[in-house]
Amino acid sequence: MKQSRTHNCGELRLADAGKQVTIVGWMENVRAVGANFAFLVLRDYYGTTQVVVETEEMMSAIKGLNKETTISVTGTVRERESKNAKLPTGEIEVVPEKIEVLGKCRYNQLPFEINKSKEADENTRLKYRFLDLRNPAVKQNIILRCNVVAEIRKLMTEQGFLEITTPILTASSPEGARDYLVPARNHPGKFYALPQAPQQFKQLLMTSGFDKYFQIAPCFRDEDARADRTPGEFYQLDMEMAFATQEDVLSTLEEVLRPVFCKFGKYERVSPAPWRHISFNDAMERYGSDKPDLRIDLELQDVSEIVQGCGFGPFEGATVKAVVVHDFTQARKWIDKLLADVEVQTSNKACWVKVDENGELTGGISKFLGECKAAFVEKLGLKPGSFVCMAAGKKAVAQKTAGVIRTMLGKRVPGHFDEEQYAICWIVDFPMYEMGEESGQLEFCHNPFSMPQGGMQALLDAEGDIEKLLAINANQYDLVVNGYESASGAVRNHDPEIMVKAFQMVGLGEEDVKAKFPAMYNAFCYGAPPHAGAAPGIDRIVMLLCGEESIREVITFPMNKNAQDLMMGAPTAVEQHQLDTVHIALAVEE
Repeated sequence: MKQSRTHNCGELRLADAGKQVTIVGWMENVRAVGANFAFLVLRDYYGTTQVVVETEEMMSAIKGLNKETTISVTGTVRERESKNAKLPTGEIEVVPEKIEVLGKCRYNQLPFEINKSKEADENTRLKYRFLDLRNPAVKQNIILRCNVVAEIRKLMTEQGFLEITTPILTASSPEGARDYLVPARNHPGKFYALPQAPQQFKQLLMTSGFDKYFQIAPCFRDEDARADRTPGEFYQLDMEMAFATQEDVLSTLEEVLRPVFCKFGKYERVSPAPWRHISFNDAMERYGSDKPDLRIDLELQDVSEIVQGCGFGPFEGATVKAVVVHDFTQARKWIDKLLADVEVQTSNKACWVKVDENGELTGGISKFLGECKAAFVEKLGLKPGSFVCMAAGKKAVAQKTAGVIRTMLGKRVPGHFDEEQYAICWIVDFPMYEMGEESGQLEFCHNPFSMPQGGMQALLDAEGDIEKLLAINANQYDLVVNGYESASGAVRNHDPEIMVKAFQMVGLGEEDVKAKFPAMYNAFCYGAPPHAGAAPGIDRIVMLLCGEESIREVITFPMNKNAQDLMMGAPTAVEQHQLDTVHIALAVEE
């Protein structure tokens, strides 16, 4: 070792006994045994080493020092009498001859115990994140993240991709989320935007003659937090390929990401490549989600036609989706809890029936199913001990509610959730358009820069017919890992005429396209190559690799759920002269 130490706190072994060494780190714990005898645990980035204080001089050197003070210890390595097989350094200890304080901890009360920081309140952890990161268990996630990013860079480079950085200050672009805006001092009343993604820049690189591009790109979106999404900023493996098809992109990412899951994942089993392709419509029909967790072996079944006219009001004229579990032994209280949880998560009610030991339908809404019992039992393959939970409503509502039922049943009823694996698939053939829930108008379903399947002809054939427009699929695809969307991509719309026509369908004319995307539209008019790409989320992939449930556990300095950096105090007020410089006047209600 260089600098002020000869060894780190994780490398000394029995073979080093008799050596004089210098180690440095944080005082993790001190346990005094008598007036001039103490055990001290010293911790650094690499591990811990026990230091045994045996003299009055060395006791005076550590007297009054608070835990987490940084010190330098020079002494002799010797074999421990009471060894600790759980520690790499558990066979040795260091007897100090010199102890020097390098950085004093001035607080005798820490906000939490370092090695138990994950048990503390999350806001406290984030406020004192520099202490939280001293916990080896927390630090390990960040180390894994670094190693994963390094491996991805290596694999992408080996595939012939160039790492190219794109601008952070750019123009506002309608990409689905709210922008973070930056006032332009030299251009009063105008703003830069932080990029929601390098989408336009990477497509422009393809028109510039670069063949394969990637970067570990920071992206900025003013979105609310979720367990699997951090507010403010996130990182993605942004990649694009010229003269490429959908299969080119998917096979490339399989060659990059599968080895990463195999090498760094918590679970040993990873879906073999090529990964399964499931159409969006099939995913919604069978799993009730466009990001299905394939570790669950349950699927949705449609009983709409069978239960029509049975007399149960919510079924009339509705789509009815059912999820069946056989050999069901849970009590009525358990079922009531399931139904309540479904309603909380979806705002929709579910209903149920069971099959008793005599093969009769019982409980729940069984009294309504008498006349259709035979068809109902045959359709679902029911037998004594079967349990059926159902959702009804408009097709999309029934699908999504039943998808939640599927997940809850799969994870709560033993035998249906094979957790310790990475079950990976591609969701393909997304709709090009959808009806906006708030606007009630036709909108792009996913990425507006995607090529519609069928190209210009598909748009011309559907023009003016909402149902036909909603039936157009796009060359879009998502990577789903254990129920999490982990990448999104598309074959791009590189033809300006098709682009204009696609935007016309949502009420935007050619002038709107030119105004909103001037660089891309202009570049495409100079001969653009067909190109395709995707963007796997680094934060989410590392979260999956670590087996964490919160994405904040794999980000070095995350914001809290309210998009606040409690450690740095951001966001914060600024001085009036700073506002004056960028020509901004505040209109904030008290």
